[in-house]
Amino acid sequence: MTKDVFTLTSPDGKTMELPIRTGTAGPDVIEIGHLYAEQGVFTYDPGFVSTGSCDSEITFIDGKEGVLMYRGYPVEQLAKQSSFIEVAYLLLYGELPTASELEEFETSITRHTMLNEGMLRFFTGFRYDAHPMAVVSAVVGSMSAYYHDTMDVNNEQAREVFTHRIIAKLPTIAAAAHKLTAGQPFIYPRNDLSYAENFLRMVFAVPAEEYEIDPVAAEALDLLFILHADHEQNCSTSTVRMAGSSGANPYSAIAAGISALWGPAHGGANEAVLRMLKEIGDAKNIPKFVAKAKDRDDPFRLMGFGHRVYKNFDPRATIIREMCHKVLQKMGRTDSPLFELALELEQVALKDNYFIEKNLYPNVDFYSGIIYRALGIPTSMFTVMFAIGRTVGWVAHWREMITDPHGRISRPRQLYSGPAKRDYVPVSDR
Repeated sequence: MTKDVFTLTSPDGKTMELPIRTGTAGPDVIEIGHLYAEQGVFTYDPGFVSTGSCDSEITFIDGKEGVLMYRGYPVEQLAKQSSFIEVAYLLLYGELPTASELEEFETSITRHTMLNEGMLRFFTGFRYDAHPMAVVSAVVGSMSAYYHDTMDVNNEQAREVFTHRIIAKLPTIAAAAHKLTAGQPFIYPRNDLSYAENFLRMVFAVPAEEYEIDPVAAEALDLLFILHADHEQNCSTSTVRMAGSSGANPYSAIAAGISALWGPAHGGANEAVLRMLKEIGDAKNIPKFVAKAKDRDDPFRLMGFGHRVYKNFDPRATIIREMCHKVLQKMGRTDSPLFELALELEQVALKDNYFIEKNLYPNVDFYSGIIYRALGIPTSMFTVMFAIGRTVGWVAHWREMITDPHGRISRPRQLYSGPAKRDYVPVSDR
């Protein structure tokens, strides 16, 4: 390996020079685009865990050091000093907005929050007990039938309208999905409220009385949206890029991302935390379940601890832990058996040598699940909350992908392991 090329030698002694590309941070990558043409082989990388699928300027992660940056800004700084709408602007356009740019952007998002009335009637076609993620995915996919004026992905103005529209309407769709399950009337958005405040009102308000928005709840929700906004080339983001690479309408690409996020190994992790806490049941049972978690032969797993990317600590968890305790104190939930259990389990994880040695620290899913529960958000809505925040990241990546002059349709290859060629046998001879 030289400074700028990687030399590959085949079993028959044929050599090939593969260019090395260096980004602004993170490991270098080896270009293998001509590998099949010159060597007649593909690379094999299940899950694409060692493959750079694109060139992106949006988000950087260093799992060893616990670094997460949006457009170069550490997420810790954004979480403490910024707002979700400002972070959304940053992810979409690459730079922090001026005061006038922020005001214009926030106004546009606010005024796109209402849904076409036909879409609201669309909700009545779902069963009352449908999972909210199923409803949200379906409704977002159907948006192309209601807002087909923004279907031309090559039109800059159409992309801009789509961007503002989907970010603005996701909370409205999500709240309507909840109201469907609750059997309550849909609550329309209000233009005098912030992004998080609007969502809280649409979820919890009823026509019979005025709804008073708790500022701590709105602050917590805004913070969670920031922390969920983007996470590089994960499963759902890659799904959005792959679906969008065909030139498909952007609503279908986002709907595909929502469906991918719904998986329990991805966005469903905070929902799994609550199920685990219910299984443990009481703080006095913690030692028994910790012992089960340590037993390799026991199928029980502690959810919400450690992270497959962040090997030492999750920078988002450090931020959200403080907010979690603040919410529990404000909501008067610290004496609830469930939250007492959660806080006791947190302390065990922070002090137990087994957890410390294996870096099984409480992660963002652990704390976000507790916060959502404390705010009164049903467990079935947890992944929906994730989707609201992550939509901004998905759209940013879709925009980057669709405007990439070197972009092409995604087409992974495979190692075929099925039957070799065989001849058809008529059914009468089988």
